[in-house]
Amino acid sequence: MSVFRRRAPRPLRWSVVVAAPKGPAGEQWGDTWFARDLVDALNRAGEEARVVFRGGATAEARMQDDVVLVLRGLRRVVPRRGEATWLLWVISHPEMVEADEPADYDAVFAASRHWGRAASGEFGVPVESLLQATNPHRFTPDAAEPDTGADVLFVGSTRGEFRPAVRAAVEAGVDLSVYGVGWPEFLPPDRISGEFLPNEVLPAAYASAGIVLNDHWPDMASEGFLSNRLFDAAACAARVLTDQATGLDEVFGDVVRTYDGPTELVDVLRADRASAFADRAARLDLATRVARDHGFDARATVLIERAQELRRRR
Repeated sequence: MSVFRRRAPRPLRWSVVVAAPKGPAGEQWGDTWFARDLVDALNRAGEEARVVFRGGATAEARMQDDVVLVLRGLRRVVPRRGEATWLLWVISHPEMVEADEPADYDAVFAASRHWGRAASGEFGVPVESLLQATNPHRFTPDAAEPDTGADVLFVGSTRGEFRPAVRAAVEAGVDLSVYGVGWPEFLPPDRISGEFLPNEVLPAAYASAGIVLNDHWPDMASEGFLSNRLFDAAACAARVLTDQATGLDEVFGDVVRTYDGPTELVDVLRADRASAFADRAARLDLATRVARDHGFDARATVLIERAQELRRRR
């Protein structure tokens, strides 16, 4: 009697495409580091993955891939058709996705449960929810001792405006450490901690901060695209203060503190932290859940299973 065993699927060759340019400028894009963490997770799962910058999105080399995953940010990528399975993951700026764009792909994901449900009807193709993620191998409560770093920390560019959260904190005289591009237009030099906070030191910065301040683009908040910073900071068991966003409580419960407008933001920043924020035990519990449910390894598992399913259907 012979026993036949089903052969395990062979590793797939992946290209993870980002809208960032190759070179020093691209190193400051959050999308670049998001892609690298995802590629590491895919490789840990036994796949063969690499990051491809926008210049190579539709290069002839894509014809050699098994899977091309486009992280949709600021730029549309029109798939170069061949043998590859093309996946689209809308991680930001949903308003920039064109009406005929999702139909170009074999499967579409969105970093929002709310927008994904609505978009499925709008675009005429299924849009699966796949939230942003963190790398719990780096973003961990053990990255630094709590309350030994910045009193209040904000990491982000100006996006061409005096971001309301930063404006409110600065005008109230809050001891705020700001890192990001473009701030000399709005803040004096002594109020800027640096133009760039290297990604490798971010875990320690979040874990050691008294409070990590976060905000969203208004449309991303309303459409439920939760900031990647929320996942990273929560994984470090930081006290996180953020604006309201659709679906935020479904992921973070009441451990991540929200504010509604600049007055409440300042009130929370000035309040006693023991009463204004969840205690350390609750934050550590959230960090454990975020690491388990919202790590890049979990996201890679979903993507691999979907890619294999699509390829089996051919």
